[in-house]
Amino acid sequence: MEAIGKVRTYHFRVRYAETDQMGIAHHSNYFVWFEEGRSNYCRDLGLPYGEWEKNGVFLPVVEVHCRYKSSLLYDESVTMEVFPSERGAATVTFAYRLRHEDGKLAAEGWTKHAFADAQGRLIRRETDFIKRLKELTFSDE
Repeated sequence: MEAIGKVRTYHFRVRYAETDQMGIAHHSNYFVWFEEGRSNYCRDLGLPYGEWEKNGVFLPVVEVHCRYKSSLLYDESVTMEVFPSERGAATVTFAYRLRHEDGKLAAEGWTKHAFADAQGRLIRRETDFIKRLKELTFSDE
């Protein structure tokens, strides 16, 4: 997936609790890492997710995908790139690339989110807050 907005990079280590008996990161943790990266991304834009909810905007996940390329191991240093890759009238898709210390691609994936209100109904109109979000997310560096 190609970036259509700002790209942010984050670093973390694979924790022991995130691995299986062979010391390989369990596949389910990639989605947890994606969520952490997305939360950091929003915080770095000055719009932490808690502020979204205060403004009546929720981001339920409606689709997810991950392609595993090369196993991540216990205590390995990982670099994760996070960026928006697609936007719709009522959705935003964030993409993720996880790399080993040497830069080799370990996994790539995406999460698609709907803009919804507290009752789970789609927000199809562009509120002031969603407009601000789009301006911050999709503007050039």
